[in-house]
Amino acid sequence: MTIVHSAGLILFRSAARGVEILLVHPGGPFWSKKDDGAWSIPKGECGGAEALIDAARREFAEETGTPPPEGNLIALLPVRQPSGKIIHAWAIRGNFDVSALKSNKFTIEWPPHSGRIQEFAEVDRAEWFPRVLAKNKIFAGQLPLLTQLESHLKRDGVGKIAAS
Repeated sequence: MTIVHSAGLILFRSAARGVEILLVHPGGPFWSKKDDGAWSIPKGECGGAEALIDAARREFAEETGTPPPEGNLIALLPVRQPSGKIIHAWAIRGNFDVSALKSNKFTIEWPPHSGRIQEFAEVDRAEWFPRVLAKNKIFAGQLPLLTQLESHLKRDGVGKIAAS
């Protein structure tokens, strides 16, 4: 069995209520009515010999339509998803205007077995969430990444960690 590797960036910022996390919601008909437990960090599969951090930056740009911010990266430990996929992630302080979201597209046959090919945005929305809410919104398999980021920020005394 081949192990699939994904890479992504966790964008965070300081806000009046504390640190907020940027999450993206997958596009397409399967995810359209799902919310809690259905959000993700901007990430995607690594290609060939591509360096993991380069894949993370590329995926951020593809999913948001904006290059990732420059700055100090916080390397997080990789996490294995229930599917076996391994996610490599870095956190970075920055800002992103969610109204400027412009994701790449994908095509699928929808409805299934209809013969109709439709195009959907890979990411249909992005939102800033305070810590507790982000933990509720993110895919369960990615939760350890937020926990790692939170521990890092607390150790380094980076702003107040938002409670709501």
